[in-house]
Parts: sequence; C-alpha cells; structure tokens
Amino acid sequence: MQVLSRPPSGMPALVLNADFRPLSYYPLSLWPWQDVIKAVFLDRVDVVSTYDQVVHSPSFEMKLPSVVSLKQYVTQDRPPAFTRFNLFLRDAFTCQYCRCGDDLTFDHVIPRSRGGRTTWENIVTACARCNLTKGGRTPREAHMHPLHMPHRPTAFELQQHGRKFPPHHLHESWLDYLYWDIELEA
Repeated sequence: MQVLSRPPSGMPALVLNADFRPLSYYPLSLWPWQDVIKAVFLDRVDVVSTYDQVVHSPSFEMKLPSVVSLKQYVTQDRPPAFTRFNLFLRDAFTCQYCRCGDDLTFDHVIPRSRGGRTTWENIVTACARCNLTKGGRTPREAHMHPLHMPHRPTAFELQQHGRKFPPHHLHESWLDYLYWDIELEA
C-alpha cells in the first residue's frame, strides 16, 4: 500500500461516521469532492482535514476536504444485505473448497435441486472449477466440505473482513482514521 502526500485522482474525501470511524473499510467510504462540497453546504458534515487544492466561485473560495465526519450518527448494526459482494467479503474472496481466489462464483451447499435455498446459511464462495466439480451433489456425496460453514454475517464481521483488503493507495490525511494490520510503504 502506498501513502500519498498529493491528493488521489479525483480528490475524494474519506467519510467518517459521527464517531470518527469510517462508514466502510471495503470498499473504503470515499465520496467525490462534488458530493462533499454539497454536504458541507447542506450542513450534513464537518470538515476534519483538507487538501491544499482550492475550489472557488466569483464570491467564494474553499479548500477541498480530504476527511469529513457526518453530523448525524449512522447506525451500523443492521443486518448486511445478501449480495454477491457481501458473500465474497464474508468468505474473504476465497473458494471455500480449495482456497483459491480465481474465477469466483457462489455455490448452494445443499443444491437447489435438493431443496436448498438461496440464503446466507446455504451459500458459500466457490471457484468455477470446484462449483462444477461439486455440481448438484451434497458436500457428503461430493466429498467436498466448505472450509467454514455458511452463516449470516454481522455488519461488524464484514467491516473486520474489509480491513484485510486495504486500498492500493491512501492519502496521508486519512491515516489517523484507518486501522489495518499491515505496514505502510512510505
């Protein structure tokens, strides 16, 4: 991961909840500068840090925000939506049968043809090869058991998993608000 002293392309701002924690780690909660300026004028955010770049009109000038915090706390404890992305994030973007991370799909542990449903508790991430190998069989019949039993993740769990996938670059003004268990390149 690279730490930038110049603004990243497009000059996005890191968006923090009212408690100064990121709304999301993966994807990182970034807003385009245009949305941030609008939120500032609507008094929805506080500017925490700025870039050196300035936007101006004939009667107004403002440094572009690099970090903002919401004025109203957004509750993060609602159950995550069942989406392909959230499923892959829950399973750390790895096949739950062979641990590879290529050509990912999802697999019904109990096949739909056997009454299996499309729920958190019956779907795992699988590479295309393992998915085809398992086919319409149960894990016992195919001798393929998931590394982790499928379950409904909490929002906290997805946030924790998201920390395992930091972006390739971060602006230096964001570092005090982001927590990853890795060393940063200077």
